[in-house]
Amino acid sequence: MKTLAELNEIREKTLSEISLRTNRNYTGREKHILVCGGTGCTSSHSKEIIANLEAGIKANGLDNVRVIRTGCFGLCARGPIVVVRPEDTFYAMVKPEDVDEIIEKHLKNGEIVERLLCKDVDGTLVKSLDELNFYKKQHRIVLKNCGLIDPENIDEYLAFDGYKALEKVLTSMSQDDVIKEISDSGLRGRGGAGFPTGRKWQFAKASENEQKYVACNADEGDPGAFMDRSVLEGDPHTIVEAMAIAAYAIGANKGYVYVRAEYPIAVQRLQKAIDQAKEYGLLGENIMGTDFKFDLEIRLGAGAFVCGEETALMESVEGRRGEPRPRPPFPAVKGLFGKPTLLNNVETYANITQIILNGAAWFSSIGTEKSKGTKVFALGGNINNVGLVEVPMGITLREIVFDIGGGVPNGKEFKAAQTGGPSGGCLPAEHLDTPIDYESLSAIGSMMGSGGLIVMDDSTCMVNLARFFLDFTVDESCGKCPPCRIGTKRMLEILERLVNGKGKEGDIEKLETLAMNIKRSSLCGLGQTAPNPVLSTIKYYRDEYEAHIKEKRCPAGECKAMTKVVIDKEKCKGCSACSRKCPVNAISGEIKQPFEIDQDKCIKCGVCIATCPFKAISRV
Repeated sequence: MKTLAELNEIREKTLSEISLRTNRNYTGREKHILVCGGTGCTSSHSKEIIANLEAGIKANGLDNVRVIRTGCFGLCARGPIVVVRPEDTFYAMVKPEDVDEIIEKHLKNGEIVERLLCKDVDGTLVKSLDELNFYKKQHRIVLKNCGLIDPENIDEYLAFDGYKALEKVLTSMSQDDVIKEISDSGLRGRGGAGFPTGRKWQFAKASENEQKYVACNADEGDPGAFMDRSVLEGDPHTIVEAMAIAAYAIGANKGYVYVRAEYPIAVQRLQKAIDQAKEYGLLGENIMGTDFKFDLEIRLGAGAFVCGEETALMESVEGRRGEPRPRPPFPAVKGLFGKPTLLNNVETYANITQIILNGAAWFSSIGTEKSKGTKVFALGGNINNVGLVEVPMGITLREIVFDIGGGVPNGKEFKAAQTGGPSGGCLPAEHLDTPIDYESLSAIGSMMGSGGLIVMDDSTCMVNLARFFLDFTVDESCGKCPPCRIGTKRMLEILERLVNGKGKEGDIEKLETLAMNIKRSSLCGLGQTAPNPVLSTIKYYRDEYEAHIKEKRCPAGECKAMTKVVIDKEKCKGCSACSRKCPVNAISGEIKQPFEIDQDKCIKCGVCIATCPFKAISRV
């Protein structure tokens, strides 16, 4: 156990050792090489890059160079990422075999390896993070330590004000003071519903019981979402500290983090953070010399989307099948093991320490009147800068897609953005200037959700997209209530008919009627929001639905049942590349003569389209 004096001594010592990571005016000889150790870069061999760097540095006697495995930098499209500090040189898409050149040129001779420098979307070489357009409009609060510190080293977390918020709370604030600070900040739940966080904490505190719990929802289930995973991988101590603060505020002494087992790196780093906090006396009995006690443990989930709903999550933590409970009573009154429970998600907790340290007024000065602070989005789909972004509330969709995201690749046009994942809606180009906040998105038929943001180009069929999301929610429904179990299945059957060219007059109206009934009568948020992608695509792309029904045509050319793959004989040069790549031998012809496709054999896989060097093959 560490005393407050010992913790402060560790902070000062460690900060003096790693200050060069934030001090661009540092004049010493020491260098730190930060290598992304998030899931994405790890899958692209960042472990080997780290091993090669460490071996090369040792072999060359470079005692002034340290290698640090960090969390996600955010710009996943350019990974694996290697950043050399203090000069802040940003190397992108690094391979293990590039390490020798980095050591020889950069570390030994002070020469930048230009071929590895990150390129902006317009092809401009950038030498540091702050030169990239991707970062210029971001405001990192939740992600402030990700890509900066070693997430497995508690001393580095302490160096950047780690556990200072907990110290402030335990030594100078009452429970009511803490809750008032969170309430005054305007923080709303980042898990999707946007409920005021301070009010939820107040409800939990008001419940009289000797035993209370705090819980963290890290069961991130939206397709393409990885916000919570990245926080747990890059800055796990911020969740440990925030949950301890929440426990103090409501009078709890036990906490659970519910995280999906498919996040092995996040689980491993979170467990290490918990172990280190216990070793330092920041979890357990008499924390920081006070009479406050709090313990924390991890519960692994099997990846059920419905366990993102708070009562289903609690059922799973208790060892039962994840199914939602009727409400009321709400968890603040009767939650885990029948006791009052406070539940927030990872991103919500990740704001807490900064609010306590910087004050409610600071936090509420960011964002809009009703949506304060920042929001983290997992930006994916047809976008140049796939990655993780944190932006102030009120920024427009256009700024995220084009200024931060770098626009749509391959000369395609922007068609839609899906916010809120399977529970959200698809927004067309006419809404690109919509501010990103809870009320604005709700007003146009979408929602904030937990933070998935999928961009689609003009080759996307919106009917098939609605089918994709509904297929996901049908598969993830727990089946407890008939509206969700049966109603979404009937909707999916209609959509499958449409994309297979078997749509009927009246199908659109049936979808709308079913959707509204399901929204009104489902037991939990999964069913209540499952129809949203269907309703939003009908609202904004009704003409595509009508084309599928009346003309048996897919305007985007995506639905295979209603398209043919054809060769333009004027453009075809008879090179035979398409024929050689066709997996079912459906293409034939003579060299230097136009080739033909046998429509009876063609499976419309699109391999020939991608292969043709003359752009002579297309779907019609």
